[in-house]
Amino acid sequence: MTDGTTPRVVAVNRGTEQTTDAPPTGPGPRHRALDAWVGRWINQGHMIDEDGSPGATITTSDVYEWGPGGVFLVHSAYGRIGEFDVGGTEIIGYDETSGAYRSHFFDSQGNVTVSRLVADGDTWTYQGDTTRSTVEFSDGHRVQTVLHERTDDGTTYRPSMRVTLTKVT
Repeated sequence: MTDGTTPRVVAVNRGTEQTTDAPPTGPGPRHRALDAWVGRWINQGHMIDEDGSPGATITTSDVYEWGPGGVFLVHSAYGRIGEFDVGGTEIIGYDETSGAYRSHFFDSQGNVTVSRLVADGDTWTYQGDTTRSTVEFSDGHRVQTVLHERTDDGTTYRPSMRVTLTKVT
C-alpha cells in the first residue's frame, strides 16, 4: 500500500481493515495480573440473612481460564444456593482504551451484571449498579475470601453472601 496502511484484523467482529496502527504485541502486565484467578476452585460459604446470621449454604465449582488470545478470562460456575441449582458464565478483561478491568456476568436466572473491577495488591473489588464484592487472595493465590454486598437504594449496602474459594488445580 502506498498510503502507509496495511490490512489486518483490528476487531474479529469487523473482519480485516486498513490501519496504520501497530499490531498488538500480546497480553500486557494488566492482563497478566488476571493470572491469579486462573484455575479450578471449590466455592463454599453461605448467604447472609437480614439479621446478619448465616443463611442458606452455597457450594459451587468455579473454573477460570484464558479465552482465545489470552486477553480475557472465561469463568464458569455451577452449584447450589440452598436447594436451588445456580450457575453462570463471566467474562473478565482489561480494557486498554478505558484503562479499567470489566466483568460481564451472565447468570442461570437470565440476569446480566456488568461490574468495574479495581485491583489493589491481592484485593480486587467488583462494583456493579446494585452489587459489590471484595475478593481477597491469600495463601499464594490459592484462596479467595469474598464478601458480596447488595444495595436497594444505591447508597446503603448490606452483606448478602460470604464465601471462600479454594484452588484445587
